[in-house]
Amino acid sequence: MILEQVDEEGAAAAGAGLVAPPANFGMVDAGVYRSGFPDAASFGFLRGLGLRSVVYLCPEPYPEANAAFLEAEGIRLFQFGIEGNKDPYVSIPVDAIVGALRVLLDVRNHPVLIHCKRGKHRTGCLVGCFRKLQNWCLSSVFEEYHRYAAGKSRLSDLRFIESFDVTCMRDCMLRLIYRYHDCLQKSKRLQYDAR
Repeated sequence: MILEQVDEEGAAAAGAGLVAPPANFGMVDAGVYRSGFPDAASFGFLRGLGLRSVVYLCPEPYPEANAAFLEAEGIRLFQFGIEGNKDPYVSIPVDAIVGALRVLLDVRNHPVLIHCKRGKHRTGCLVGCFRKLQNWCLSSVFEEYHRYAAGKSRLSDLRFIESFDVTCMRDCMLRLIYRYHDCLQKSKRLQYDAR
C-alpha cells in the first residue's frame, strides 16, 4: 500500500465529486425522504434527488447557505416551527403536524425532504403520523421511530403518535383527488386540491 501526501487543495479536489446523504437519511415513500439537517457536503446528494420541496420542522431561521442552495435549485421551503422538547408534559402542536401532512400529501411538492436537526424526534413524529394515514399498525410505526431515534426515543413522541387522530385530516382528505402518472396502476397518487 502506497500512501501519498496530499495538500488541502488536492483533498478538496478529490472530494469534490463525492456525494453523501445527510445524517439519518431514509426513504419514507416514493418521492418522500427524511433526514437530519443537511450540510454543504450533502448538497450534491440532494441535487441528485431532484427535490421540489423541503419540510423544515425547526423554529430557527433556515441558514443562509442552505437557503441559497434551495433558491439555486428551485426548491420550495415549508417551515413548521416545532420546538425540540424533552419535557414529557409538553405536546407537539397538532396544527403544525397537520400542515406538514398536507404538504406531504400534495404530489405537486414531490420529491420532498422532511428534516429537523437530527432527523429523530420531530421528523419521527411527522413520519409516524404519516404512517398512521397509510394504515400502518402502531407496532410498525413505533419500530420505525425507534430505528431512526437510535436509542433516544421519547415517550412523549410515542404518546403523540399513538393519540394522533387521523380523522383530523378529514377536511384535507375530502379534497384529495386521484391523479395518474404514466399508465401504471401502481403510479396512482393522491393530490391535495387547495380549493
